[in-house]
Parts: sequence; structure tokens; C-alpha cells
Amino acid sequence: MKCLRIYATPDGESHFDEIEIPTSQVRVHHAATPFDVSASYPADRVRFTSIPAGMKQVDWHTVPGRELTVRLNGSVEYETSDGEVRKVEAGEFVLVEDTHGKGHLSRHSPGPQLVLWISLTNGLDDPK
Repeated sequence: MKCLRIYATPDGESHFDEIEIPTSQVRVHHAATPFDVSASYPADRVRFTSIPAGMKQVDWHTVPGRELTVRLNGSVEYETSDGEVRKVEAGEFVLVEDTHGKGHLSRHSPGPQLVLWISLTNGLDDPK
């Protein structure tokens, strides 16, 4: 399972990466078809954000900790300090890890949006 990642290098510049979240086939019920499931990852907290309609761009900013964001509706364009831009649609998720440096820009779609923020203790590095 692919996950977009935003991270900062030691010099404070932000960049994109794509990481693979390992999964395995799991049958949750004897009559169910197996499907892909990842390991469990420890989380500190979960927050829901309601972004109002009309919010256009959030200036350069970082995140306070490693956050897995899940866009429930709407879309956003992220721009990293190296000038690369990626669009994230509803149903997609992003691991945001640029906790220092210049950060990233966020350009939101015109309608209201709901975003789920999951603060991951160890990012996606250490499943339990």
C-alpha cells in the first residue's frame, strides 16, 4: 500500500517521498474473502478537522509531530520547499513529517473538507 510522505532534510528543506506500507492477506471471517491489512501502529491521539469552504492557501508551515492525515472529502495541493507540487484527493492519506525547517504550503479545494489527523508515536517506522 503506497503512502505519500512529506519530510524535511537536516537543512530544513521539505520534499515528497512515497513509502510502501507492508500488508498481508487476512481473512477476518471464515466466509470472507481475504484482504490486505497492515500491521498496527501506535498512535498518541486522533483529531478531526473541519476546514471551512473558501479556505484557499495556508502559508508555509510545519507540523508539531509525525501526523498521518486522511482526507475524507475535498482535495488539497501540497507544495514542498523544493517547488514540487502534489494533489491529494478524498480517500488518500499522507504521512506529514516536516517538523522543522521551512515546511510546506497547503492549497485547499473550494468546498468544506473533513480531515482525520492521527498522531503516530513512531511514524510508520515501528509497527506493533
